[in-house]
Amino acid sequence: MMLILMIVLAIIGGAALSVQAALNGRLGGNVGVFKSAFLTFSVGAVVTALLIFFFEPNHTVTLMDVPKWQLLGALCGVPYIVIMVVAVQRIGTAVATVAVIFGQLSMSVLIDNFGWLGNEAISLSGSRIGALVCLAIALYFIYASSKSEPKEAQ
Repeated sequence: MMLILMIVLAIIGGAALSVQAALNGRLGGNVGVFKSAFLTFSVGAVVTALLIFFFEPNHTVTLMDVPKWQLLGALCGVPYIVIMVVAVQRIGTAVATVAVIFGQLSMSVLIDNFGWLGNEAISLSGSRIGALVCLAIALYFIYASSKSEPKEAQ
């Protein structure tokens, strides 16, 4: 049951990312890419600080104690937000989102296969390759259909 709950929560998180991409794309078009990204990170920092203050249990290890390479994950959100603000304006939310998911899946399969970043190795399988191929095909069809349909007035 916990596995199903985690999958449902991940799907909700993915849906929220698509809404965020669409909203940030519009905002970035109006006020600028970096101002839109700044707002995203500022609000995120405030909300996360409140969550830490009210809900985070104490841990014996602090951010200063972990291996410094583990802190690099914090930088990965910056290019994602900036790229999505720019990409959504040019290729639409669906194409940008599927492209991001394709990138995530491709890198995730590599991380799993080689056990990179301290993760347990999970071998590449035919079904994983099949999933990559299916998602690449989905990306192609979503992109192709967005190019063939006329844009409606916004």
